[in-house]
Amino acid sequence: MQPGQFFIELIYPRRCPICREIVLPKGSYICTRCRQKVTLVTQPSCMKCGKPLAIAGQEYCYDCVRHEHHYKRGFAVYVYDDVMRQSLGDFKFRGKKEYGDFFAQEIVSRYGKQIKQIGPDYLVPIPLHPAKRRKRGYNQAEILARKIGETLGIPVIPNLLKRNRNTIPQKTLDDKERLKNLRRAFSFGTGLKCSDEGLRNIKIMLVDDIYTTGSTIEACTNVLNKQGITDIYFVTVSIGRGY
Repeated sequence: MQPGQFFIELIYPRRCPICREIVLPKGSYICTRCRQKVTLVTQPSCMKCGKPLAIAGQEYCYDCVRHEHHYKRGFAVYVYDDVMRQSLGDFKFRGKKEYGDFFAQEIVSRYGKQIKQIGPDYLVPIPLHPAKRRKRGYNQAEILARKIGETLGIPVIPNLLKRNRNTIPQKTLDDKERLKNLRRAFSFGTGLKCSDEGLRNIKIMLVDDIYTTGSTIEACTNVLNKQGITDIYFVTVSIGRGY
């Protein structure tokens, strides 16, 4: 811990992203006892999206069998359950931006080596609509992307994608409604200037907080595909179950 950070935490002690109390032991990002409350994604997991699977030997989850996803592969740290629902809700909607330190650290700890092996040229956070960003004050996906990028030495392009429509929350919709809700929701931004040939040769890793059916990641992937970018991966903090 740097000296400046020590004094900041002395005045404003870090809160645990799970129990919301002051983190013990000091210097950690999460309470020791709270680490037992979160559920890691373990094997077997979907070879496409990374969702945990119930049956050993099963290769793909129910969603990936039913729907074609155009990204290459995805990674997630935690199963999306009630514990993560509360924690990520605090991170996204209740101003707990500091939780991004913990979530980004967990992503790097779990998948940093694989991300480096993939070798993405850029990390791209899933964008928020400008109205929603103004109201919230930040984009949680951008916080994650910047912290991951800083640790792994990968540039971040926060405006490679634009959100054109202020869509209703995906969690309130079924599969078909989710796709309809995201139709034309995203477009290609102005964050990258290079030739068409150059675009075809880059690798992108999308960054978000939650993956459920994959509708948002797929919508963004499709926008990038239309620009000739086909080498696309994603990483998220949490993901739903694949069964």
